[in-house]
Amino acid sequence: MAEIFKDLREQGIQKKIIYPGQGEIPSYGDGVGWKLTFQYHTRKCDETVIDDSKKPGNQSMELLLGKKFTLRNIARSKDHGHSHTAPQKSHCCGMMSMTKQGLGYPDLDALLTNPEPLIFTLELIKIESPGDYKREAWELNETEKLEAIQVLREEGNNLYREQNFDEATDRYSEALGMLEQLMLIEKPGDEGWQKLNKMQIPLLLNFCQCKLLSNEYYTVIEHCNTVLKHDPDNVKALFRRGKAHIGAWNPEDARNDLERVIELDSSATKDARKQLKILEELKKQKDLEDRERLRGKLFG
Repeated sequence: MAEIFKDLREQGIQKKIIYPGQGEIPSYGDGVGWKLTFQYHTRKCDETVIDDSKKPGNQSMELLLGKKFTLRNIARSKDHGHSHTAPQKSHCCGMMSMTKQGLGYPDLDALLTNPEPLIFTLELIKIESPGDYKREAWELNETEKLEAIQVLREEGNNLYREQNFDEATDRYSEALGMLEQLMLIEKPGDEGWQKLNKMQIPLLLNFCQCKLLSNEYYTVIEHCNTVLKHDPDNVKALFRRGKAHIGAWNPEDARNDLERVIELDSSATKDARKQLKILEELKKQKDLEDRERLRGKLFG
């Protein structure tokens, strides 16, 4: 540790303990998975404040031990290659991009252009051991994500049965987000991607059912379209999209979906016919309203 501080001093970096912490020092082991939470304050040597986590709207900083990150350039040409020498209109990579294009904050852009010494004050306010906090999706490896997806699906199903639809939606949404991350790693159409896509369909259908109950019809239509793109005769997707089309008042689309449900699944015929009856009643009501409006314009 002394050698580390010596190297830092030689680079012009100085460390000073303002006041020590209290209590017993945890046994970190290899340190992997521990989460440290800091308040931070950044200023120039002339006391100009750059950033302060205690300001309203700011958040404390979390540091997860044992995780390493790399900057990756994810820009790709059409042939999936990337070249720094290829002509580009506005794209640069890594730190060069930040230096040329800026970060969008004038004070930080000025520091990129003209670097100067800064003073960082860090206050450690919380230490959490592995297992004491819920890990976010980016902290999980592939196996852990797959396990978490199943847990989230079950939690969502239980919450739905309890009619806690908002929280059920959140669970399904979180599980779908993890699945999307995993699918990005796979090549579309390959066996691994197909397996993940198969897992996605029931989650999308459950998510759509929750959104139907909150009258978010266009969201339901969009996600049912995703299911039907891969499974054109999925009865649940057709039925839920049909109901959503009624809510969004796309009567012809609604009729097409519900009639297709009747063709595909005799056990769903009763429910589909019920929705078609609702559709016809709404159409009569809207036609009557349109006639009344027209009458008002002609004779008002």
